[in-house]
Parts: sequence; C-alpha cells; structure tokens
Amino acid sequence: MNLATPARPASLPAAGSPIRLTESPRGLQRIPPQSGTAFILRRGQRLKVIDPLGEQVSDLFAVKADEPACRLSSGRSLDYAGKLYLSTGDALYANDSRVMFSIEEDTVGRHDFLLTPCSQEMFEILYRHEGHHPSCFENLHTSLARHGIRPEDIGTTFNIFMNVTIDPQGRITVGVPHSRAGDHIVLRAEMDLICGLTACSAEGSNNGTFKPIDFEIL
Repeated sequence: MNLATPARPASLPAAGSPIRLTESPRGLQRIPPQSGTAFILRRGQRLKVIDPLGEQVSDLFAVKADEPACRLSSGRSLDYAGKLYLSTGDALYANDSRVMFSIEEDTVGRHDFLLTPCSQEMFEILYRHEGHHPSCFENLHTSLARHGIRPEDIGTTFNIFMNVTIDPQGRITVGVPHSRAGDHIVLRAEMDLICGLTACSAEGSNNGTFKPIDFEIL
C-alpha cells in the first residue's frame, strides 16, 4: 500500500494555462487521518474509495481537467436524481449538467451531498474551537493548488460515507457513518477529471475519531 502524502501549497499556474495530465497513482493508496490528496482520473477509469477501519467520511471534489469552470455540483446531482441519497446507478453531475461520475458499486448506500467540506471557520462557529483545526476544505485546496484550483473554486463535496438525516421539520443531523471496515464505493469517470479526496477532519462526522481512507484507481 502506498501512502498518499498531503501536498504542500504550490504556486498556482497562470490563469488559462493548459493542465498537463499526469499518470494516475498506481495500486492501493492510503490517505492519512485528517489529510487529503489530489490526482488525475481519466475518462473510463474507476475510483474505488474504501473505508478501511469503518465510520470514516471522505470528501470528494472534482473539476473537468481541461475546463476547470466545469465543477462537481451538489444541486444538479440531487435535482436530476430526485432524491437525497445517491447510490449504485446514480450519476454525479457538473454545474453545466454534464455527467462527471457514474456510481457503479456501493456497499453502504448513505452519502451526503448537502453539507460543505469542514473548514476552519466551521470549527470556530459550530464548535467554538480556538486555534488551528485540520479541515477538509484546507486539505482540498492545498492538494488541488498544484492543478490551478483555487479555494474559491471548491464547492459542496460528495461526502462519501457521511450519514446525514433530515427530520420532518427540516432539521439536519449528522450521525455515525454506516460504513464498516472494508466498505467501498466505485465511481466511473465520464470525463477527464482533477479530483481532490480527503480523510475527513470533523469529529462530529466520524463518531469522534479520525481514521485513514484508502482509494484505488482501476
């Protein structure tokens, strides 16, 4: 197993610069707890995201590799699916209504596409946290920076394994993930993509603990 080392901040390419597609990582990769990584996923390749220990969320964001204004869209995906929980047979759409991913396998069936990636500000506002706290937003924009993706480009993520429920009054609750050790989801890329993926940093999403996330490009 290879360790997906979190990327350090990098100088951003000039606006409009072509993005050079590099080879995808080979073999099973591990994202350490409270960190993230970025990689290229080519059209037709499959991204398998695995919860190796159970009850750990992973945030996924993506843009079209040669057209970064084409971005993963929670709103479009939920609108076209007509439901909150996307699973096998469903698609994840871009903001321009093109299909980015098709879900081919899913052993959990509960993923959140409603809440934005945890951020420093979220920990301060919701949890009254003082000082720095690792976050999915920071890990995503740090990892995606080398591809020219800026923080303001990152929207709502597909929160893999996250367990969000909504009661009849519309109140949102984040519960313990349903995923158990070895559970996974497989997404097929329908275009060349730049992907960011994390092992979520929010205590409230991961039953109070932090664990790694594994992934493999097939």
